Amino acid sequence: MSIRINEEKECFELEVDGHIAFTEYKITKQNIIFLTHSEVPKVLEGKGVGSALALKTLQWIKEKGYPLAPLCPFVAAYIKRHPEWKEILAPGYNV
Repeated sequence: MSIRINEEKECFELEVDGHIAFTEYKITKQNIIFLTHSEVPKVLEGKGVGSALALKTLQWIKEKGYPLAPLCPFVAAYIKRHPEWKEILAPGYNV
């Protein structure tokens, strides 16, 4: 499974079995990336797709050097369970 960035829709997409899970983002003028909403198709729920999407999204963000503002509750919960990702949080943001 590889993530793709859909710049037109401003989202990270992960395709599994013909279904697309996604996390929406916005990048500010200050180059902070806000993750605003994640969605996994019902047919893929409970299969680890959401966690895979969160992990791959966070890896991309870290690689690109963006500070992160995790407004999406799913991503924030993922970071709480995996505190090593707190290092990429933008100043003033916590989970």
